[in-house]
Amino acid sequence: MARKVEKRNEFFEELKAGLNAAIEHAKGKRQDLRTTTLPRRPKQLSAKEIANVRIKLNVSQAVFARYLNISPKTVQSWEQGLGKPNGASLKLLSLAKKNPKILFES
Repeated sequence: MARKVEKRNEFFEELKAGLNAAIEHAKGKRQDLRTTTLPRRPKQLSAKEIANVRIKLNVSQAVFARYLNISPKTVQSWEQGLGKPNGASLKLLSLAKKNPKILFES
């Protein structure tokens, strides 16, 4: 039981030290903390924008689906505005909108 309490105290002290360091960093007193800027989430694409990416590639919905590793029914749903891409699919479509040929790369 004493060992469990000791681990909890150790965890609490580490957490407290981390929070204090973050507060000092936010106040400009510490410059040694690593910060990471994350990219913005991709903007949702309209059905027309998705269809335009596929049309620029001059491929069928089935081939486009294969490039995206999804089902043709999903592509059809997106292009009809019945469904919306999310997660990795949305990110990949956003990249492909800027450079459609990126889908041909392996």
